[in-house]
Amino acid sequence: MKIEQLYTGCLSEAAYYIESAGEAAIIDPLRETHPYIAKAAKAGVNIKYIFETHFHADFVSGHVDLAAKTGATIVYGPNANPNYQVHEASDSEVFTIGNISIKALHTPGHTPESTTYLLIDELGKERAIFTGDTLFIGDVGRPDLAIDNGLTQADLAGMLYDSLHNKILSLPDDVIVYPAHGAGSACGKNISKKTFDTLGNQKRSNYALQTMSKSDFIAQVTDGLLPPPNYFAQNAQLNKMGYQNIDAVMQKGAVARTPDVFEHIVKTQNALIIDTRHQSVFVQGFIPNAIFVGIKGSFAPWVGAVVPSVNQPILIVADEDKVDEVVMRLARVGYDNCLGYLAGGLSAWKAAGKPINTLTSIDALQFAVDYDAKDIEILDVRKHGEYFKQHIPIAKHLPLTYINENIDQIPKNQTYYVHCAGGYRSVIAASILKAQGINNVINVAGGFNAIKKTSLPLSKTTACSAS
Repeated sequence: MKIEQLYTGCLSEAAYYIESAGEAAIIDPLRETHPYIAKAAKAGVNIKYIFETHFHADFVSGHVDLAAKTGATIVYGPNANPNYQVHEASDSEVFTIGNISIKALHTPGHTPESTTYLLIDELGKERAIFTGDTLFIGDVGRPDLAIDNGLTQADLAGMLYDSLHNKILSLPDDVIVYPAHGAGSACGKNISKKTFDTLGNQKRSNYALQTMSKSDFIAQVTDGLLPPPNYFAQNAQLNKMGYQNIDAVMQKGAVARTPDVFEHIVKTQNALIIDTRHQSVFVQGFIPNAIFVGIKGSFAPWVGAVVPSVNQPILIVADEDKVDEVVMRLARVGYDNCLGYLAGGLSAWKAAGKPINTLTSIDALQFAVDYDAKDIEILDVRKHGEYFKQHIPIAKHLPLTYINENIDQIPKNQTYYVHCAGGYRSVIAASILKAQGINNVINVAGGFNAIKKTSLPLSKTTACSAS
C-alpha cells in the first residue's frame, strides 16, 4: 500500500494518491490531470476511483477530466447531486482498491455533502482519514460555504459538531489525519502549517475538538468569520455543475497575440490584462489599466480575490517560459476565459509605439522621511489579523481581499502610500487603484516588514472588525 500527499503550496491544497495491488485512487485532484495519470502509468496501475470530499470552493477540482481520461468512477458522499455522472456513496459504504478499503463517512458541516474517507489497510486496521475541509490540522472547516441550500452557518456548524463527535472522535488515536488544506487557506480560520497529524494529537491540541457543548462549539467556529472571497461561490458551482475541458482551456489561453491584436481584444472584448512579471519589474513599466498579480506568489488565490468574475476575458503579460504555468494556475481557480498572451512581452509593446504606465515605488526609509515631512494618506492592504496585530496609527485599512467592494471609499484626488507586509500585495492593490482612476499612488517596497525597522510609530488593536 502507498499513500502520497501531493501538496500545492500556492493553493495550500493537498490531493492524495493511494495505491494497492495494481489499483489506485485519487482524492481531491487539482485541475491538471497529467500528474495523476503519469504517476499511475509509472507504477503500472489503473486509477479506479476519484474521491471528492465535497464541492470545493477555493479551487476547481480535476475530477471530471480525470474520470473522462481514465474511466475512473467519481465518488461523492450523500446529498451531492452534481450535474454529471458520479457514484453517490451511502454513509458507511466501502470501496476496495487492491487489498485495501475506503469507507465513506458522511460528515456534513463544512458543506452538506462533506464526506470523510477512512482508509482500512490489508490487515483490517483503520489507518488514515482523508477529511477534506471537515477537519484540518489545528482547525475545522468554515461552515458558511454551502451552495444555496437554505441552511445558516449556525445550522452547518451544528452539523459539523455532530459529525466530529459521532464519526471522527471515536476513531483510534493513531489514525493519521490527512486534510485538504494547510496554512494559508481561507477555508479555515487558523489552520496549522502541518499538513497531517495523528488524530490523538489533534484531540489534545485542536481547539475545536476540546470538550464543549454544541452551542459553545457553534459560537467558537462562527466567531470572527470574514466574508469568503467572491470566487469561492463560483468555484463551488463549477465543481457541482461541471466545466470546460482543461486541454481546450490550455490551448485557447496559450495563444501568442501581437501588440495590435492584443490591444484589439482588450477594446472589443473588454479583456482584463493581468501582468504576471515580478513586482520590481512591473512598477518600471506596464500597459495602462493592467493589474499586477505576480506568478511568483499566491497567484491563483489573489486573482480569485481581485477579479470578480471567473468568466472575465483575460489577456496575460508573462515571461514566455511561464505562459503555460499562468494559464494552468488561472484554470485551477476557474478562470478559463484566458484569450492569449502578449507575444514578445512589454518590449514588443514598446516597439509598436504603444503607451506605457509606471508606478512610483519607494523604500521604507524614504517613506519615513515623507511621513515626518507632510500629512500623508496611507493604505494598509494586509489581512485583518496582520493589521490588528500591529500597524501605523494613521493608516486606513483596505484589505486586498475586499478591495473591489471598498474602493469607492477612496477619493480619487489624493495621493496614497500603499503597503502590505513585503511588497507583493501592495503592488496588486496599487495597480487596481490606478486602473480605477486613482492615479497618485506610491508603493512602499519591502512593506511593513521594512517599515518596522524605521523609527515610525506603530500601534496595536485588541479587537478585530469583521468588515
